[in-house]
Amino acid sequence: MDIKQQIETLRNELRQHNYNYYVLDNATISDYEFDVRLKQLQELETQHPEFFDANSPSQRVGGQVTKNFETVQHEHRMYSLDNSYSKEDLLDWETRIKKVVEGKVEYVCELKYDGASISLTYVNGNITKAVTRGDGVQGDDVTTNVKTIRSVPLQLQGDFPTKFDIRGEIVLPFAGFNKMNEERIEIGEEPYRNPRNTASGSLKLQDSAEVAKRPLECLLYNITGNNINISTQFESLEKARKWGFKVPTAAKLANSMDEVFEFIDYWNVHRHNLPYETDGVVIKVNDLQQQEELGYTAKSPRWAMAYKFQAEQVSTRLNEITYQVGRTGAITPVANLEPVQLAGTTVKRASLHNADQIEKLDIRVGDEVFVEKGGEIIPKIIAVDLAKRPADSQPTQYITHCPECDTELVRTEGEAQHYCPNYNGCKPQIIGRIQHYISRKAMDIEGLGGETVALLVNAGLISNYSDLYELTKEQVIQLERMAEKSAENLISGIEASKQIPFERVLFALGIRYVGETVAKKLAKHYKSIENLSQATIIDLVTVDEIGTRIAESVVDFFNSEENRHIIDRLKQFGVQLQISAEQLANQTDKLQGQIFVVSGVFESLSRDELKKLIEDNGGKVSSSISSKTDYIIAGDNMGPSKKNKAEQLGIPIIDEYKFKELIM
Repeated sequence: MDIKQQIETLRNELRQHNYNYYVLDNATISDYEFDVRLKQLQELETQHPEFFDANSPSQRVGGQVTKNFETVQHEHRMYSLDNSYSKEDLLDWETRIKKVVEGKVEYVCELKYDGASISLTYVNGNITKAVTRGDGVQGDDVTTNVKTIRSVPLQLQGDFPTKFDIRGEIVLPFAGFNKMNEERIEIGEEPYRNPRNTASGSLKLQDSAEVAKRPLECLLYNITGNNINISTQFESLEKARKWGFKVPTAAKLANSMDEVFEFIDYWNVHRHNLPYETDGVVIKVNDLQQQEELGYTAKSPRWAMAYKFQAEQVSTRLNEITYQVGRTGAITPVANLEPVQLAGTTVKRASLHNADQIEKLDIRVGDEVFVEKGGEIIPKIIAVDLAKRPADSQPTQYITHCPECDTELVRTEGEAQHYCPNYNGCKPQIIGRIQHYISRKAMDIEGLGGETVALLVNAGLISNYSDLYELTKEQVIQLERMAEKSAENLISGIEASKQIPFERVLFALGIRYVGETVAKKLAKHYKSIENLSQATIIDLVTVDEIGTRIAESVVDFFNSEENRHIIDRLKQFGVQLQISAEQLANQTDKLQGQIFVVSGVFESLSRDELKKLIEDNGGKVSSSISSKTDYIIAGDNMGPSKKNKAEQLGIPIIDEYKFKELIM
C-alpha cells in the first residue's frame, strides 16, 4: 500500500470511528486506540504535505486563529419561528394552514434545543462553510471553529445532493458544561452562567484549538437547497442521519393535532432527563410541497410553529424602578430586582413595559414579585405577592419628565407609552438613532459598535448620523481603548457604507414605524428620498400596505428642518438616497395593480424567483385565491381545490413560460 492509500485508509477509518462515537453514541474502539491512529495520520500528513485535505479528521484539533469573523450572506435566508404558548394557539395555526393547503396534513414534532443556530454548507459531500444565524439574512463565518466539533461531519457518506445547506443548533451538553465549570472553579475562575451562552460564545473564540477542547455538539434538523430530491421533512431527517449528521431521534411523525399534543405532554415531563437544554417543541408541516404553498411572513415560515414550555418562575424583591429612554423617545420603566437565579442566569432587571402595566399589576417598590422569562429569554414581572407587601407601601407614581433631559413627557391618545419630545436635545435618543443607523440590518458599518457611538457622542465628535462621514482617524484614535488599526477600520467602514442600497438607508434613518419591509415598499414606490420627502399623507396611503399611522410619521419626519438638513448632508457625502440605475433597470410597472397566486413546482425558476419577478414588475403576490386575483401561475403538483376555485372564479391559470411573456 502506497503512502497516499495509507493516509486515505486512516482517514476513512477515523471518520467511521468518529461517526460511531459522536453521532451513533456507540464506540467501537477505545479512546487510546483512536488517538494512536490519529497520531499516525498526523505524522504521515506532516511528512507528505502534498496530500493535505482540509476535511481530514486530523484538522479537528484546530490551531487556526481567526482575528475577525467575516460577515457573509446566507444563500437561503434563516427565518425565526413564531412562538405559541398554548394548545389553542396550535389549533388556530392549524385552522390557518387548512385554509391554504388541501388534503391531509401531517406534522413532524421535534424538540426545540436551546443552542446557537448554525447553517452548514456542503458541496460534493465536503463541508465548505459554517455561518451563524446573525440576523437571518447574513451571519458570521465560523467554519474554522465548527470544523473542530466532532459531531459535524467533514465529509459525508451515502447518496447526498451535490450542494445543500443544513441548519441546526450548536449545543453544550449539561455534563460537558458542568465539567467545564468544575475546572474553572478549581483554578479560581468565575463559572459560566448557562450552556446556551457558553456554546454561542465558543463559536467566536479566536483560537480554534480552544474551541476543539470544548465538548460542543451539533444537532441538525433542516435541509435547504435546490434539487435536493426530498419530499417530506421526516424523510429529510432520516436521510441526514444516513449521510452522517447527528439528528435527534426524538422527532415523531404526527397524523393529527391530537398526536402533536401527546408529544408535547410527554416531553413537557421528560425533557428534564435530556442531556441538553430544551425549551419547547417545534411542529412543522411534513410535506415540503405544502410548505411551499404556505410560504413565509416577513419573519417566519407559515408552515412551522414553536410551542414553548411554561417558563420557570421565581420570586424576589423589587428594589427600585428606573426609566430608560429609547431612540424614538419612548420611555421604558425598568424593575431593578434583588438578584435571583432564573433558568440558568442571574436576573437583576426586568422590563415593566409602560405605565398601564404598572397600574394593572399595582407594582410598587418594596414588593415581593414573581418573575419569569417570557419565552425563556426576556425576564418579566407577572404578578405581585400581595401577602408580603409592606404596610407603608405607596402606589407607584409614573414620572412626568424625562429622566435624561428633564423635558415634560407626552402621551398620545391610544398609545401605551410616554415619550420625550426633545428629539434633537435628548442624548439617549441621539445615541440610539445613530446606533440604529449603523446596525447590521441598516448601514452595517464594520468597526463601529454601539459603545463606540456613545463615546463619540459624549466626546462631542458627532451629534447625528450625518456627522459620521466627517470623522477622521486622528479624531477617533483619541477615544478610550481605540487602537490605530481599529480607528482605520472604523473610518473604512463608514466610507464603505456609502454603497449601501437606498432601501436599507431609508430603514437606517429611523423614521418611526418604518421597519425593513415598509422601507423596501417606500423605496420601490418613490425611487428616491427626494420623491418621498414631497409625498403627502394622501399620497402615501395609496401605497400598498402603508396605513395612516406610517404616512403621518413619514410626513412628520420630513417636516423637520433638522432632518432635512441631515438628509442634505448625507447626499453631499455620497450616501445612496435613490434606487440605483441597475435596480431601476430590473424594475417595471408592467404588472402594476395585478395580483398573482403562485402554486406548484416550476422548471426554469424557483418560487422565490417567480415572486421577485412579480414584485420587480409592479405586481403583488398573494397566498390565497380570491375574486381580486388576476392570475394563477401554476407549476407541477398544483392542488386540485385551488384549480377548481380558480375555474369557478374565472381566473386565468398560466404557466411560468406564459408569465415570462407578460413581462417581456
